[in-house]
Amino acid sequence: MSGSAQTASAVAVTRPYRFSWRDIFGRQEFGVFLILLVMGLFLSLYTDTFLTSTNIFNILRAFSWIAISAFGQCMVIITGGIDLSVGSVMGLSGLASAMLLERQVPVVIAVLGGLLTGLIVGFLNGLMITKGRLPPFIATLGSLLMARGLCYGLTGGWPVRGLPQSFRNLGQYDIPIAGLNVPLPLIFMLIFAVITAIFLTRTVWGYRIYALGGNETATALSGINTARVKLMVYSLCSFLTAIGGVLMTARLGVAAPTAAQGYELDVIAAAVVGGTSLMGGEGTILGVLIGAAIMQVLRNGLVLVGVSAYWLQAVQGLVIVVAIMLDQLRKRGRRG
Repeated sequence: MSGSAQTASAVAVTRPYRFSWRDIFGRQEFGVFLILLVMGLFLSLYTDTFLTSTNIFNILRAFSWIAISAFGQCMVIITGGIDLSVGSVMGLSGLASAMLLERQVPVVIAVLGGLLTGLIVGFLNGLMITKGRLPPFIATLGSLLMARGLCYGLTGGWPVRGLPQSFRNLGQYDIPIAGLNVPLPLIFMLIFAVITAIFLTRTVWGYRIYALGGNETATALSGINTARVKLMVYSLCSFLTAIGGVLMTARLGVAAPTAAQGYELDVIAAAVVGGTSLMGGEGTILGVLIGAAIMQVLRNGLVLVGVSAYWLQAVQGLVIVVAIMLDQLRKRGRRG
């Protein structure tokens, strides 16, 4: 670390913290949270069913696996990359667990098999990017097609049914807390949110992830093995996505080769809407969590107001474009 950086660090440590409302209202997460509140207010006034406990908990359950995958996507985007394969990895991981269960394998082993499947895909993505020198877009696009092709090839296009109840409980069970039946996937999602947030903000590897996205050349010159960081990030992204895929499959009770098709849009949108910059170097798990909630409320709201599901992808695309435009305007404002 340079002398100026050490001095700045020492000043930051010794300077007393002064509370400022700008610390709260100036954060990207606050603006995203306001959007979520406005959406919730509109839907609660426009429909009679949005604020029912059943609908709210269905939203929380359904966005859990999207959020878990988006935590990994956030780390990838912070490094300046992108992972387009998350939807297919989610489907393939859930299918791998289901096929193991079909062969009477214990639930724990089947779940581990699904998670290992996702980890392998992520590791291969990292190798193609670091060793093969492929752009992340191309490498993960190829993985998207290969993983989805495996889903169809392994099943012949037929879904895997008859999953045991002990496995389905992972996605369907509700835990009674304070008189409310809290979905188990929501608990998993909150746990991984805390773990990932601590990893990004309180560990050396988290610092390296942000540094890589901020300036890859300077990071490499400082002695950090950037290839190793990328390999780790893509592996973690697919591993977290596999967790989401297993939970999704457990919730549905069936593993279809078409499962999670197009979910890469939801995952990327959750990260981008939550303030993760596609230019790299910026992003928080809290923002991703709020972004995932926005995308699920949007999906749920379109159904409640009677908009055809065929319009969903058009709306998702519009949301992504607007989020990127706002990010660019925010960056120009800082430079100005």
